[in-house]
Amino acid sequence: MAVSAKTLPFSSTPESLLNLHRKPNKPRTLEFSNSKQIYHLSLRRTQQLSLNANSVETLSTDNFDSHINELCRCGQLEQALGCLDSVQALNLTVEEDTYIALLKLCERTRAASEGRRVYSCILHSKNTLELRIGNALLSMFVRLGNLTDAWYVFGRMPERNVYSWSVLVGGYAKAGFFEEALSLYQRMLWVGGGIRPTEFTFPCVLRTCGGIPDLARGREIHAHVIRFGYESNVDVGNATITMYVKCGDVINARLLFDRMPRRDTISWNAMISGYVENGDSSEALRVFLMMREAGVDPDRVTLTCVISACEDLADERLSRQVLGYVFTTGFILEVSICNSLIQMHRSTGNWLGAEKIFSRMESKDVVSWTSMISGYEDNGLSVEAVKTYELMEAEGIMPDEITIASVISACASLGLLDLGIKMHQLADRSGYISYLMVSNTLIDMYSRCQCIDKALKVFHGIRKKDVICWTSMIHGLRINNRCFDAMVFFRRMKLYLEPNSVTLITVLSACGRIGSFMRGKEIHAYALRNGLALDGFVPNALLDMYVRCGRMRYAENQFRYQKKNDVDDIAAWNILLTGHAQKGQGPLAVELFNRMVASNICPDAVTFISLLCACSRSGGMVMEGLSYFEMMKQEYGIDPNLKHYTCIVDLLGRAGELQDAYEFIQKMPLKPDPAIWGALLDACGVHRNIELGEFAAQRIFEIDNTNVGYYLLLCNLYAGSAKWEKLAGVRKIMRDRGLIHDPGCSWIEVKGKLHAFLSGDNYSHPQVKEIDAVLDQFHQKMAAAGYYDDAEMNAQDASKDLVFCGHSERSAIAFGLINTAPGAPIWVTKNLYMCKSCHETAKFISKVVRREISVRDTEQFHHFKDGVCSCADEGFKGKLA
Repeated sequence: MAVSAKTLPFSSTPESLLNLHRKPNKPRTLEFSNSKQIYHLSLRRTQQLSLNANSVETLSTDNFDSHINELCRCGQLEQALGCLDSVQALNLTVEEDTYIALLKLCERTRAASEGRRVYSCILHSKNTLELRIGNALLSMFVRLGNLTDAWYVFGRMPERNVYSWSVLVGGYAKAGFFEEALSLYQRMLWVGGGIRPTEFTFPCVLRTCGGIPDLARGREIHAHVIRFGYESNVDVGNATITMYVKCGDVINARLLFDRMPRRDTISWNAMISGYVENGDSSEALRVFLMMREAGVDPDRVTLTCVISACEDLADERLSRQVLGYVFTTGFILEVSICNSLIQMHRSTGNWLGAEKIFSRMESKDVVSWTSMISGYEDNGLSVEAVKTYELMEAEGIMPDEITIASVISACASLGLLDLGIKMHQLADRSGYISYLMVSNTLIDMYSRCQCIDKALKVFHGIRKKDVICWTSMIHGLRINNRCFDAMVFFRRMKLYLEPNSVTLITVLSACGRIGSFMRGKEIHAYALRNGLALDGFVPNALLDMYVRCGRMRYAENQFRYQKKNDVDDIAAWNILLTGHAQKGQGPLAVELFNRMVASNICPDAVTFISLLCACSRSGGMVMEGLSYFEMMKQEYGIDPNLKHYTCIVDLLGRAGELQDAYEFIQKMPLKPDPAIWGALLDACGVHRNIELGEFAAQRIFEIDNTNVGYYLLLCNLYAGSAKWEKLAGVRKIMRDRGLIHDPGCSWIEVKGKLHAFLSGDNYSHPQVKEIDAVLDQFHQKMAAAGYYDDAEMNAQDASKDLVFCGHSERSAIAFGLINTAPGAPIWVTKNLYMCKSCHETAKFISKVVRREISVRDTEQFHHFKDGVCSCADEGFKGKLA
């Protein structure tokens, strides 16, 4: 059963249709002033006729009718209505033809309020609506989109002909009330008093079937066309072809097209556009060639369809041929054709051609500008998109919703918050904020500009949210480190809408970010139940979630499941390699790499980044790492990028070969970036090389003096060497420059519920007293065991706020000990680096309570068991708390 595109605000049952004219209706009247007022009726450009109310009695009714008719022919609606008011005030009779002339003029000029004035006069003077005047009213109201009054007029007409029914059917179809239009057509056949549809009726009904679309009913109407003998009519045949192609039945459309005894340009256009709409652009071009061979000249619609076909095929040679044909036929002067050519050049990546067409256009409309702006943005040319919009604004062209959305998207890419806010204000003023396309891009822009509260305000202002809207908001929360809120929004979303694969990918990323393993498993189960587990990037998102949560056994099961279903692409191998690298499992990473090569999977640049990181964090694999670096270049032809060089510096630095790392940087063919010098600075902090570390820091701050992370590395260098004055100097620079680091936050999942612990927040958690008591006991035991002397403890206490760790993982571990069964492993995720003090504390706790404790910080996993960490204390040899 087909569903109507819209619902009428009143009943459309057969009884209401047949009896509507019998319902009592109070006529609507107009009040006229009795004051003597002069009306000037202009009959011709060279002659003016002055008519006042005093002399009106000397004129006959026929004169009035002729004057009004003449004014209508001259298009002088206001004067004609003034004369009509005078006639009504004198209670004179107005001829039916006069009313019809007025109604046609109102329809032609789209004068809705004036049309209702004439309608009111007709109701005041006539008890029934005769056929001719009723049809004129129907035609006017349908043209003006006023279906309510059209329905009322139709019901008051005692007699109706095929024109009456056809006009109303066409009005409902045009307004999107497809079911009602078809219902009216059926009533015309059964209760219309023997009325037969004509060549004017069938196109309306056939377009309605295509609009739903409803192929079965369309075929039924086609049978009526044949039964009533209109199959040879060109207009009806064109409408039938359009119906079939709209319903996706191109085969029957082509059969009908081939059998047509006579075809016009519209016939060819219907067939060409039908093939384009149904994805067969090659056949559309073949029909176009047939059209040219038949000697039929194309029009704008034809060429627009042909250009769209070229756009779909993305054939640059074919595009050039079409462009040449457009030039030779003179259609290059048409704005709509130029707009289509711009789209075609965009599809083939020929931006130079698109810019040439755009620059040569004498007249550009909003579509022209929007095509260029959106094209630039879609292809990552956000700067050009913003510049083009500024030119558009200077030309005084008002943007539409697509323009605004494209510019906002460009602002998001470039971080142009001020321009983004300006576009938001423009969208509010113009009303385009109601378009979901605009609202969704605003959410994305504010999220990427770190204004998540503004994004939430836009989100809450959307009345009817779609899947894209929810997904954009969840993604925004995720990239603003509000992963817990992202998961809350995901649960709220499921109350209203079914998430799609993109939503699942986004929320799985949030789960992996804070180590929410149980919620990640819930989403995995949801994906399996709803058939999304193998959709798009969902398999790799699941694999990445398990890897980030440190559950390598689950990750390997997911990897095997993907291989079984032939979705083990290079990305899946890289994700698993990254998991081994984060855990410092170099030998396992090497084994996996060998399996990958044996499976005929060609490694890429990302593969070697993961492999080099695994060698770097495993200790004792310096030679292996260097050999893989050479293999990447020689065997696989991959040119190293800055990330590969950073891995090598980190590899050498962790091994204590600081001079070799520095010389490696000096010999690099690429200019070192802050990340490379940061790797050297970090290694200097571990091995307490103040001189080389300060040199690395100086190189960093010459390039980037706003990244708080590099200041923290320098602080760690000075703290590890007890350079307290220099440490204080760095902190003062940070305060002066307004550099603020994120507060430490740790998450732990217990019994399916996620708990967050923020550094410095000692009161909000309901179990804070129990947690503090547990930590105090371990602190005393560590002191008694001689884990640190008084001097180190004093230094630790004095510099607790200087360390930028926050120690939030200690609270999370204590909470896990209190609320989980004895012997159960504890999994904690942290947003900052783990400091030496917390590292030592976690080692001690794992030994005392005989539990396995896993802490994932911003760099790697630390798996504590029996007082030993999987990282072998790499990176903590010179760091204080």
